[in-house]
This record gives sequence, C-alpha cells and structure tokens, in this order.
Amino acid sequence: MSNEFDYTKLKHFTSVDQSDREVPYNLRQSGPTKVEMLISTRVRKSPYWHLSMKEGCWRATVYNRIYHPRGYVKPEDGGAMVEYDAIVNHVTMWNVAVERQIRVKGPDAEKFTDYVITRDATKISPMRARYVILCNAYGGVLNDPILLRISEDEFWFSLSDSDIGMYLQGVNADGRYNCTIEEIDVSPVQIQGPKAKALMKDLCGDHVDFDNMPFYGLAEAKVGGRDVVISQSGFSGEAGYEIYLRNSTLYADDMWNAVLEKGKAHNLMVIAPAHHRRIQAGILSWGQDMDAQHNPFQCNLGYQVSLSGKGEWNKKADYVGKPALEKMKAELQAGNKPYKLQLVGLEFGGKPVDDYAPDFWLISPEGGGDPVGFITSPWYHPEKKQNIAMGYVPYDGTLNSNGFPKGKIGTKFKVHLPEKYSSTPGAPVDAVVVDIPFKESFNANTREVVKG
Repeated sequence: MSNEFDYTKLKHFTSVDQSDREVPYNLRQSGPTKVEMLISTRVRKSPYWHLSMKEGCWRATVYNRIYHPRGYVKPEDGGAMVEYDAIVNHVTMWNVAVERQIRVKGPDAEKFTDYVITRDATKISPMRARYVILCNAYGGVLNDPILLRISEDEFWFSLSDSDIGMYLQGVNADGRYNCTIEEIDVSPVQIQGPKAKALMKDLCGDHVDFDNMPFYGLAEAKVGGRDVVISQSGFSGEAGYEIYLRNSTLYADDMWNAVLEKGKAHNLMVIAPAHHRRIQAGILSWGQDMDAQHNPFQCNLGYQVSLSGKGEWNKKADYVGKPALEKMKAELQAGNKPYKLQLVGLEFGGKPVDDYAPDFWLISPEGGGDPVGFITSPWYHPEKKQNIAMGYVPYDGTLNSNGFPKGKIGTKFKVHLPEKYSSTPGAPVDAVVVDIPFKESFNANTREVVKG
C-alpha cells in the first residue's frame, strides 16, 4: 500500500531554546494534511452547528470540545480574504458557541472571581464586562476570557479554549466560597463590522441605547423574541457586539434567523471568526499565541497584572499566581531574563499569506544559523500590502514605558516559509520587529496598567 506523501521526510526542529517549558511547542513542519474530521458524539455540536452548515461552512476545528466553524468561502471562490472584505466593509455574524459560559453565582461570587483573575473584580460594575486573564500558581496564563458581571452576585466567564470550568470547580472543591460554579445554556454569536451598530438597532429597536453603550457595556434584550445579553465587544478590531442567547439549545433558530433577516439590509455575511482582523488588532488567541506555560509578561499581557506597590490598581490583596508574577516582575526590572522568548510583532516578505498556517514557522537570526524562534499567527495585511505576524523571538531585555517587556523595534530576522508562500523556494525571507497592533481598532486596547 503506497502513501500519497512520504511522512518520513517531515522536518522536526529542536534547536529553538524552549528549555524553560516542560512541554515545548511542537515545531514539526508537517504542512497541510488531507484528513477527514470524524464527527462523533464525543465532541459537542453547538446549538448553531446545523445553522452554520446551512450557511455553507465547509471546514471546522475543535475548540473547547465543541465543533467550531472555520471557513464558509472556499478557496476557489476567494477563501478567507472574501470574509475579510465583509468584516471591514459591512457586517458579519460568527458562530462562537464554543465560548462556553461558566457562571459563578452566590454571596461569594465576587470574592471568588477576584481570587482567580489577575485584575480587580470589585471594580467591575454590574452589567459591565472586562477582558481578564487567569494564571496558575506558577504565573502561567490558563485562560483569557471575557468576564461578564450580570449582577452583584453573578459572573459569566466566556471562555477561551481550555478547561477552565473544571479548574474553577476544583479551586472551590472544599466549598470555601459560598457560590455555585457551573456551565449554563448560553451560547454567543458575534456581530462584527462597521455596520454592526445599525444592525443591532434594527434587531432591538429602542430597547437598547446603542449610541451610549460603552465598550464592554452589557444590556438585557430580546432578539427573535428570545432573551439575550448583549455586550459591546468582540474578537476583532472592528466595531462589534456579542449576543449571548439564554436557553440556546431551545431557541437557537429563532435568534439566528432574526439576525439573518434583519441583516439583509446591511449586507450581512456569516463568516468564520476573523483571525486575519484579530491579528491586525494584536488580539491574542489562547493555545496559539500563548498557553499555560507562558507568563503574561512574555506575551504582552503584563498590563493585566495587579502588583504590589502604589496606585489604585495595586490594592488587590491576593490572587492565584501573584507571588510568582511579582517575583517575575522584580527580575525584569532588575534587568534579568526570567524566560527565553518574547512575543513580538513582525512584518515579513514572501507571497501573501491568505489562510491559516498549519505549522509554527521558524525564525532565524538575520545573519543565518539555527532557528531561534517561531511564528504563531501570520496573515496578509491587504491595506499594508504586507505579511504580518505575531511570533516568539529571544527576549533581549527591552522594556516599554510601563516597565513591561517588548521586542526591540527594528530588529531583523529571517522567516522560513513553506513553499506555497516562499518567494524563492528554500530561501528564508526578511522579517523585522514592528509595533503591535498593526492596525488600529474601533475600540483601541491601550494596554495600560490595569485599574479594575
């Protein structure tokens, strides 16, 4: 029996120094692999799965043990860059039911939430949300959810791709906090693009004051006659909202179809989560740009960390990972290098990268030699007419004005691209470290030291 491809020829790079990790990133260059995804009962189909199929979803991945649509326009019809055009010029809807909602509710809900996140939960008002991170005892980033505060005694963790629901239940396994922690039947979709507000007004009428809703503001409403919570937020740099449908297993069709109907007037398109646009905005994807063995400082999330010292944001007494993070920060300020690699922004050559990268492409020094880093999130920036990426290179000790690590702007490297994107097969292309974000967001994340 002959194989279509000789897998013994695959390259496995081990020279990148990841000695500060227990499990290094797998840098084996396998390229695209022809394989059929098994649809089985071990992985959940979200309440919107059948609706995504109806809209033409042709590929998917698994995220939070739920099937996750990742493409609607096929390559022969323009692929992901057609979806990019829709989000930057019109309005889009994404099936993001994979963002499991873990509810913490009860008299100690605030106290518990404050303990497991690095910023101050007491400063989050009811009907407001925040982007937060949770760290383990070693300072590793366990998750970076959107945290919604529904009421004084109720929070929802809208999860990235990791088992934080079970982790949170484990933290309170002895019942020291008087609250319940459980997944609830709430599934979100995202409405993203410059016409998002106009569409949301058509959906909700005068029941929600979208003109005065702040970024990360929340509102109770009905869409398609069903109860939802709406937040002004999203996984892109465009204007956008998330619609969290209550009792979603019962009412998914009602809400989804209402959005489709009202969306006709705004040129709505159902697309996959816009990773091309989130990369431009410098938004990280957990599991791709960082994981539980990355600390916040090395992946540009140091601004999320409450540390001892002066200032309103430093009054937080304790939280998981604080001793490790304070030690790390002290080492950085002393000019030490407590970890090997730093996440940076890069511009690089080659043919336009117009789809997801199947591998972590290698980065070498400008003058050549063994790889020293790797790219995590690359894509083509149409407005710049330039390939861009986030990736890890050796930390050189550079700090920004807030004292947090960053890459030295202008540092040059070489990037090893697959043949599909390489200008000269076999030869690496030029790359240079640049500032993140690559494109300003509608609601710019200024990455200031946290104040709540």
